[in-house]
Amino acid sequence: MGKELVPKKNTLPIPALSDTDGLDSYIRFASSIPMLSEEEEKELAHRLRQQNDIDAAQKLILSHLRFVVKVARGFSGYGLPITDLIQEGNIGLMKAVRRFDPDVGVRLVSFAVHWVKAEMHDYILKNWRIVKIATTKAQRKLFFNLRSSKERLGWFSDEEIQSVAKELGVKPETVLEMEKRMNAYDMAFDAPVEESDDESSFHPALYLEDQSRNPEQTAVEDDYEEKVQGKLQEAIDKLDARSKDIILSRWFAEDKLTLHDLAAKHDVSAERIRQIEELAMDKLKRAVTRI
Repeated sequence: MGKELVPKKNTLPIPALSDTDGLDSYIRFASSIPMLSEEEEKELAHRLRQQNDIDAAQKLILSHLRFVVKVARGFSGYGLPITDLIQEGNIGLMKAVRRFDPDVGVRLVSFAVHWVKAEMHDYILKNWRIVKIATTKAQRKLFFNLRSSKERLGWFSDEEIQSVAKELGVKPETVLEMEKRMNAYDMAFDAPVEESDDESSFHPALYLEDQSRNPEQTAVEDDYEEKVQGKLQEAIDKLDARSKDIILSRWFAEDKLTLHDLAAKHDVSAERIRQIEELAMDKLKRAVTRI
């Protein structure tokens, strides 16, 4: 339909959902908007579809805000802010309004429920756990059905697992696996500094092998590196003046010279410089490998 469903400046201001007071004000505002009759709803929907009337879209959205609040309250058991659920549901409502066809014979509230719940479902799955517990369409369906099927706290009994599996048309193993994921909880990989030693001892990071060097290994490696440096310097000092200059200019100087630069400096060809460099490097390698 082209344009976004954005309220104009002359519409009623919608209270912010930033805090508890804001939520209460928002709910009072949503409840104060009159509900539309079937005729009014059809007339507004036709104006939106045929004329791209944004004012009509706004009236359709505002009159159904109370419905989004009601749906959001039904998902309050996931421990997520209801304000966020309402905001996600409103996105679904706007999507539904865009796609609503009044000639089908279905009221907007019945059509919009799919879009509103879909946005809330997606938000819950992304934010209920740091690690995703449901990724496929089948897993997402099982997740929400499993939550609603639980009649008590704690784990399912064998009979309950069989019953839920039969009801949802999945294997009992699938129900059990999803229940394990749902009953798991997020744990920090590294223990916060303020935690006590007893609490931090259960964090995963402390079960990893320490890959850092021990003092003996550090001393051996430092000694070896020192010997290599000494042998390398000794080998360089034994080179003739031209070979030494080429090696230092090509490998150790801050502003390294090219083969052509050194060819001009020593009045030989670039190929000759390359040969001298190769011979000198062989001598240095042999000196270092004899350690």
